[in-house]
This record gives sequence, C-alpha cells and structure tokens, in this order.
Amino acid sequence: MLSLVDLRTRIAAGTLDPAGAVRLSQEAIAARDPGIGAIVRQHPDPAIPRGGPLAGIAVGIKDIIDTADLPTQMGSPIYAGWQPKADAAIVARLRALGAVPLAKTTTSPFASHDPTATVNPRDRGHTPGGSSAGSAAAVAAGMVPLAIGTQTGGSVIRPAAFCGVAAIKPSFRLLPTVGVKTFSWALDTLGLFGAGIRDIAQGLSLIADRPGLDLDEAPGTPRIGLCLQDFAGPADPEALAALSTAVRALEAAGARVGDLTLPAPLPEAWACHATIQDYEARQALAWEYTHHRARLSPELGDQLDAAQALDAAAYDEARRSAHRARRVLKDLFRDVDAILTVSAPGRAPAGLGTTGDARYNRLWTLMGVPCVTVPVPSDGLPLGVQVVARFGDDGRALAVARMIEAALAA
Repeated sequence: MLSLVDLRTRIAAGTLDPAGAVRLSQEAIAARDPGIGAIVRQHPDPAIPRGGPLAGIAVGIKDIIDTADLPTQMGSPIYAGWQPKADAAIVARLRALGAVPLAKTTTSPFASHDPTATVNPRDRGHTPGGSSAGSAAAVAAGMVPLAIGTQTGGSVIRPAAFCGVAAIKPSFRLLPTVGVKTFSWALDTLGLFGAGIRDIAQGLSLIADRPGLDLDEAPGTPRIGLCLQDFAGPADPEALAALSTAVRALEAAGARVGDLTLPAPLPEAWACHATIQDYEARQALAWEYTHHRARLSPELGDQLDAAQALDAAAYDEARRSAHRARRVLKDLFRDVDAILTVSAPGRAPAGLGTTGDARYNRLWTLMGVPCVTVPVPSDGLPLGVQVVARFGDDGRALAVARMIEAALAA
C-alpha cells in the first residue's frame, strides 16, 4: 500500500517531489484497477501543487462527493455524466492543503446497500464491502495513499475491515458534508481510509485543522471496555478471535481491559437506527424516487418503497431514543477511555451480491462518536477491530488504535 506518512517524509527529505508522488498513484491505477474496478473516473491531467502539507498526496473521492473537475454520478444511471459546478467543502479543503483529488471511487447507488462491481483486492471472489467500496479497495490495492468515504450505517468501518486497511469515521460534523449527496442528515459522516493509523491520523489532523489529533505518544494506561454488542447478534468465531488478539496486544502494551455490557437505552437506540435513516432518506431522495423510481437500484428502491409508510411520530420517538442513549453513553465514558468491539461480523462475504452487514457499526454512527478500525493480522481474508471513543475525542480513538497497531506489529 502507499503510505501518506511515507510519501510526506520522502517529499520533505527531497527524495521525491509532489509530481513523482502523484505519478506513483497514476501508475498504480493503470496497472491494478482494470482487475479491481475501484475507480469511476480519473483526472487525465491534474494540477499538482508544489506546496502545502499534503502536496503530492493523491486522493480518491467517493462518487457522491461533488468535484468541479470530474463528474459526480452517485453510482446511479440517473446522474450519468452529471458535472457539478463546484467542489464539495471537503474537496476544496484538500486542494487548499495541496492534495490532488485524482479519482472518483465507486459507491453503492446514493451510498445505499446495493453492491458495486468493485472486487476485494485481497481476494477478487469476495466483496470489498460498501457503500464506500471503491475508496477502501483503492487504498488496499495501493492506488492512492488516502481516500474519502462516507458512513451512514457502517460504510467506512466495514469495508476498511474487509479490505484490511485503517479507517476513521470521525465525530459527527467534524468534517463538513456540504456538497455531499445526502442520505440521512442526522447520520451521514465523512471518513478517511489509509494504509495505517498514522496515515489517517495525519490526514484527519490536517483536513480538520486540529494538530492534536495526530498523537505521537502512547496514551498511557488507557481503560478499555470490551463490548460484544450482544443485542446485535453473535459475531463469527474468527472475528471474536481477532478481538481476543487485539485485547492481548493492548494488555501487553499496558492497557487495562474489562468487559462492558451496554445498558438500556443503548440497545433500544440501535434498533431505531433504520427508522431515522429511512425516514430521512425518503425525503433526501424524494426527487429521484418520484421521477426515476424505475431507475433506482433494486435494494434501494425496495427500501424507499417501505420508507413511505414511516410517519413523523415513529421518527420523533426514534430520535428521542437516540438522545437518551447518547446521554447514557456519555456517562459510560467516565469509566472507560475507549470501547473495543468488532468492526464487522466476520471476513468479507464471498461473491459480489452483498456488501456485508453493518450491525456492529450502526449504534456508533447513530451516537455520532469517533470510530477507528484497526486491521488484525490473520491467515486468510482481513479482519478488523473497532475502537470507539467519546464524542469529540477523536485523538484518543486514534491513539488507542495506534497502540493496538504497534503492539500487534511488535
């Protein structure tokens, strides 16, 4: 994989210039993407700034995020060839830092559940996950050192785990979603994919203009709550084995790990995620549903059909449930510094007919808290564990994730 940290180090040392760094991505896309299908459109002749903290860093942009110089097609034939007039705020910020938004990456239609044609670079007979399929696959295949995705349920953490890369879904609204196609305005969150935890930490700290997010020092003796999320159903044995491996690594590094069972109303809030998501999706995609229902993908079309029956009373009660759960979760973080759980039920499913199950991600997206997925070495397809911290404590989530990563590598 291409490492953002490594490229920045080489550019700063003068052994690589920004144009050469971008050329590495261009060559990798040309060589690898024909067999993977992570890229929707690549800029044929991008401007490459020579200055800026992210100069020379090529970025993959999920194709629901507006770009003024490349089409934004939402993974849907409804928007085939559609060209925005302006960059989304996140893309404008990347350009201001000197980064090069080099390519648009595949997405499930409107960031829904339907699978794309993208394959998992680790095994092309398996899904890369979704809806940020192309962003995860492009980083895993070494095409770009940084990619931007979105998460409404589990669309950053899950594909990162399936593809064996690091990723963060930051605290809600840490990154601006202006210019990003809305699915659910209460849930949609931008996220970052990178080769390792330091890569996403540096990327996020620069993009969010918060230097404290890139922590070089270990987080001391953190208190970790081991959470199985039993209300979401059992994980596969290999996912639980990866979780046990991460626990042993944390304990060896000095962390204190204890079991954590999430009390009411957190399980009840988890069950409310779909009501909030679908009630808002019905409104966010009202034009597409009214005028182009026949052109919607099968699963999304059925989802929006069912959403028509949701009423405001159910939506309001779901939001109240989420609010109650956030208050309880805030209190839980008085006793633990971070929560450790699985990133996905297991390895990436075989075939391309599914994007996998987001059941271990939905609660944390609804709570708006930062989540980081850490790859856990194992035989076969990748596995990941998920670090969750309190709202606004993204730096701690990254520091604990880095602690796990370093301990696993020791």
